[in-house]
Amino acid sequence: MYIIVVGGGSIGRNLTKFLLSAKHEVLLIEKDEARVASLAPQLGEAVIAGDGSRVPTLREGGANRADVLVAVTGADEENLVICQVAKTVFKCPRTIARVNDPRDEGLFSALGVDATVSSTRVINSLIEEQVNADTMIIPLLTLRAGNVEIIEMGLSKNSGVMEKRIREMRLPEGARIIAILRGDEVVVPTGESRLILGDKILALVKKEVEQSLRELL
Repeated sequence: MYIIVVGGGSIGRNLTKFLLSAKHEVLLIEKDEARVASLAPQLGEAVIAGDGSRVPTLREGGANRADVLVAVTGADEENLVICQVAKTVFKCPRTIARVNDPRDEGLFSALGVDATVSSTRVINSLIEEQVNADTMIIPLLTLRAGNVEIIEMGLSKNSGVMEKRIREMRLPEGARIIAILRGDEVVVPTGESRLILGDKILALVKKEVEQSLRELL
């Protein structure tokens, strides 16, 4: 899968690293040349300088063959324009946008952006759910087509799954572990992968079984 990420801040940088570790073809586009220079030692040819809201830049980046474009700059209006250009000019099959003001989410959806991620809404969700410090579940993305979320979860110090292989865990039906975050490393898990103290996981989970997954971990 070929994925273009626009915006080289911490979100764009970490997302690009994660996708590369998962063996995807990825290109990060960042307009700040100084930031590009600082990212180049880590990402090599996977980062270029340019304005991702402009047609020539996206054309240079191969947007005509991209499977997914993700706009994660710090400006909602810029992320919206980037996604619209990708959709209308390059017919990108799927666009995802970071939304800083959750009031903009309806507009993004109405204008054809396939999915949005709002850090403000994530923080609000944490407050409302009174997440405890040991087992923290953070909804990263709600998939519009279905009652499914991608969540980040920290393991409890007393978790019963510590040192177990994933295939040995009795995960709720409708929950799948898709990545293990171990320090600076991203592990793409198999059935033989074990969870250790300090790990965080990314999971694809149906909302109705999220509580069951919380109790397991």
